[in-house]
Amino acid sequence: MGGIFFESSTGASHTEDFFVDDGGKDNKKKKRRSRRSKQNCTLSVSVYFPDTCGFETACSSASEICTDESRLLGDDSSSNHVVSSGHNQQEIECNVDLGSMPEVHLNKQVADENLKIRPSVSNVIHEEPDTVGPILIARPVDNHARRKVYPPHLSAEAVSKGLEEGGLLSAIFHVNAHNSLEAYCKIDGVQNDVLISGMMAQNRAIEGDTVSIVIDPPSLWPRMKGSNEIPNNPNSLQLQQALVQIGCDNACSSSNMVIQDNGAVQENGPVSCGDGFTDNGLSRDVYESMNTLEKLCTLVSLLPSKRPTGRVVAVMEKSPRRDNVVGFLSVKQWIYSRENKRRKSRKNKHQADVDDGIFLIPNDPKLTKMMVCVENLPGSVRKFLEAGDLTIESFLVAAKIVDWADESYIPEASVIQIFGRGSDIDAQIAAILFEHAIDASEFSSEALSLVPQIPHEELQSRRDLRNSCIFTIDPATASDLDDALSVERLPNGVFRVGVHIADVSYFVLPDTPLDSDAQSRSTSVYLLQRKLSMLPPLLSDNLASLNPGVDRLAFSIVWDIDSAGVILDRWIGRTVIHSSCKLSYEHAQEIIDGAFDAKNTKLYGQFEWCDVIKSVKSLHEVSKVLKENRFRSGALSLESPKIGFLFDEEGLPYDTVVTGRKDSNFLVEELMLLANKTAAEVITRAYPSCALLRRHPEPNARKLLEFEAFCGKHGLKLDTSSSVHMHNSLEQIREELKNDSSLFGILMSYAARPMQLASYFCSGDLKHNNGEWCHYSLAVPLYTHFTSPLRRYSDIVVHRTLAAVLDAEDNFRKARRRSRKKLTEREVVNGFLTGLRVCEEEVESVEAREALGVAAKKYGVFCAESLSVVAAHCNEKKLSSRRVKDAIDRLYMWALLKRKKILYSEARVLGIGPKFMSIYISKLAIEKRIYYDEVEGLKAEWLVATSSLLLNHSIHKRPNRKGSPSKFRPIDETAMIVSPIDLEIEKTNNLEPSVFPLTLHLLSTIPVALHAIGGDDGPLDIVARLYVSSYFH
Repeated sequence: MGGIFFESSTGASHTEDFFVDDGGKDNKKKKRRSRRSKQNCTLSVSVYFPDTCGFETACSSASEICTDESRLLGDDSSSNHVVSSGHNQQEIECNVDLGSMPEVHLNKQVADENLKIRPSVSNVIHEEPDTVGPILIARPVDNHARRKVYPPHLSAEAVSKGLEEGGLLSAIFHVNAHNSLEAYCKIDGVQNDVLISGMMAQNRAIEGDTVSIVIDPPSLWPRMKGSNEIPNNPNSLQLQQALVQIGCDNACSSSNMVIQDNGAVQENGPVSCGDGFTDNGLSRDVYESMNTLEKLCTLVSLLPSKRPTGRVVAVMEKSPRRDNVVGFLSVKQWIYSRENKRRKSRKNKHQADVDDGIFLIPNDPKLTKMMVCVENLPGSVRKFLEAGDLTIESFLVAAKIVDWADESYIPEASVIQIFGRGSDIDAQIAAILFEHAIDASEFSSEALSLVPQIPHEELQSRRDLRNSCIFTIDPATASDLDDALSVERLPNGVFRVGVHIADVSYFVLPDTPLDSDAQSRSTSVYLLQRKLSMLPPLLSDNLASLNPGVDRLAFSIVWDIDSAGVILDRWIGRTVIHSSCKLSYEHAQEIIDGAFDAKNTKLYGQFEWCDVIKSVKSLHEVSKVLKENRFRSGALSLESPKIGFLFDEEGLPYDTVVTGRKDSNFLVEELMLLANKTAAEVITRAYPSCALLRRHPEPNARKLLEFEAFCGKHGLKLDTSSSVHMHNSLEQIREELKNDSSLFGILMSYAARPMQLASYFCSGDLKHNNGEWCHYSLAVPLYTHFTSPLRRYSDIVVHRTLAAVLDAEDNFRKARRRSRKKLTEREVVNGFLTGLRVCEEEVESVEAREALGVAAKKYGVFCAESLSVVAAHCNEKKLSSRRVKDAIDRLYMWALLKRKKILYSEARVLGIGPKFMSIYISKLAIEKRIYYDEVEGLKAEWLVATSSLLLNHSIHKRPNRKGSPSKFRPIDETAMIVSPIDLEIEKTNNLEPSVFPLTLHLLSTIPVALHAIGGDDGPLDIVARLYVSSYFH
């Protein structure tokens, strides 16, 4: 016997009892309710377990049952039970086994709950909402229309009009991985992201969707975390008071906008702002003339401690993530329900069919659970279901979202394929590639057949550098060699430095199947033990790769650089080279350190090892000067050690190593940066509207101030006023913390958080705003990617543009000769476009423009519109590649811990609060959380005055309400407690455990025990627990 208990928002409760039909006795008595609704509707009920806290439930009656606050009780499965919402009562047919479920609480949600924010971790972690249990999803099985759960989306016409008139704003929708009820939208030009809080406000948007939003009134904006640490505008208090007093609170809010029945968006008209703003330099007339974006920017600047909030009113462009969902099927309830139905059907031949929906639980916590129709499952999955085999729950599956109607709580998905068991590494890798839309297929025969051969005439048309001492420096395992280096010291002491890049654009011609394939893949993807090449291996590892001992086509940039790092002259052109040797970074470092042994390295051609060694040392000398000059000019480095894996013969990780970059890495990096910068200058000069460039915006100002305040709180002086000052102060902090590398690693992790992502863009898109072209961390006005065409499509695009520039220069010279105009020395030797010194009059001449136009068509230079699309695709694929790398690192870290069972390590406390702490494990370079609220046998006391936490072992059992299962977690989930006696008997590690009582504060060092979970029973994860010794365990 059990019951369902619902409480209304007014506090009234309604209880209805139900009895369970176990299929064994027909004479069992059943309680029926005394009164039924006149409109009965049979509903099939599913249960949804949200991953995150505070899941909102929408309320309706008649065709759906939902309450503000409810509790589910029961010990057995049931066939019929009654739910009361306080007004209408409905008979519900239940498909779920309620007996195995714990007591759960569906938290009360008020109308404006979606406008509230739970502050995230800063220096002090604030409380999170309580975890929510199952949510009833009632789905009618009759033909009656269901009531809508979510607000309808605006029509495309209404969205277009709203954006045009300024009433709506568009942005990319991003979900908080720790709390999916929190999502954020970044609006261009607005300093702070807009919070979209709650399921209703998110309105069926998915991670990565392009959405249209409306902004809430400023009075509903929550305070941002850490806002008390950010220096406020001196007039901010006065301005906040003025906002309320003068009735300007709804100035940019959705309440100032009406969505009419026909979908049109209409503003109510300007809200009077009074004269309060005049005192602060903003007149009433000016403010009322602003559109929504301008008002939002103004209010954000006036209210620096508040987080703007909003609501999604339409999904303008669906995210690719909708087509690439990876997760596990939850079939247990479906199988139990089917068996229950079969038992009852023996007594009632008119019994309804089994509910045809099962749950899909995505691996990505940013995605909600989904419903999958059984009849649309692959045959292999249905066989498991028909046999009642629960092992299907341990298989990773691929799916896509097919629909999310406004009357459905969760989206409907369709399973595409099965990868294999979740504990299998290969299945996990296949799932990672699918989830991030990485093309792992073989190259088409058409693409392979179009690789051109190199005629003898091509070699003769290029500058011959085969008699120069040229060599490559790459990782020891690299097979795609993009770049080679050379250096020659001239009699006047000037270094003639050459960077030679594989001429991939000669082989990958525009508008061919090979080009289409490369553009679609966009980048090579590296999986630690193997790679997925952007180009066929015939090209990437052979014909186009700058392998030693063979002639290869190259794009070369040669500079004359003096001892102070000043570039005196340069030449750019297509060449043929012959590499003398393939050096690894380790080889180059040994040469720099004077410890090189050439026995195991092969040398080709006419040069001796002494020539190569001399060249490496000269390049090292030049690179050091270039690096010093770069940082003096404002460049910023956030260098931190990386974690590498050691693999056994079976390809499984057995240990980790900390890796860091050395002088040999910086040698290559400096020359590659110089080449990329040079290429950007040339292509922008020649094609100012269709150059593919790369920009890095300035960091988020608010987050930068938070980082500065964090450092100041711990006695570390940080100046973030400019990139050069930030770099210098970080170097000073590095010196101060030379004996605490763990803390400095944490600071570098914090320093990276305010940084925005670098991205490709078409110069024509920002033609009238050159200030946004800059690369913040490199402190250069123009930058692009030119040096890795074997693994980046963006570099091929730049190569084609450079080839067009060179061809235009050549045609320009020929035209001048035909017209018998005298060529200047610069035009003859270095070129009027590619040389160091340029005459703008020549560049803008009619002859030059005509030559550039002809060359652009010849080499397939993209127009501005097409280039914008290519840039966006390259950005998307580069980000996907980065995420794949991170996911592969996490996978192998999980496999390593699975192999070790338990790993003991020290950790530093990054954030701490009354419910959980965030810790950083330097040994693995990962950040984890430990929750200690509501843990059986553990007493947690939060000391607000000192922002400290006191943890102690409690031997007193917490009281539970009669008839209710405990909601407290076992202490083993939070702490690994060992007896001191056991420690004496078995010495399994060298790390000493902590002891109770345990006092913790920010940056405390604590011992932790880590182990891997998931695999066959859910998503992979690494769990951290306190490592404690106690006699009371």
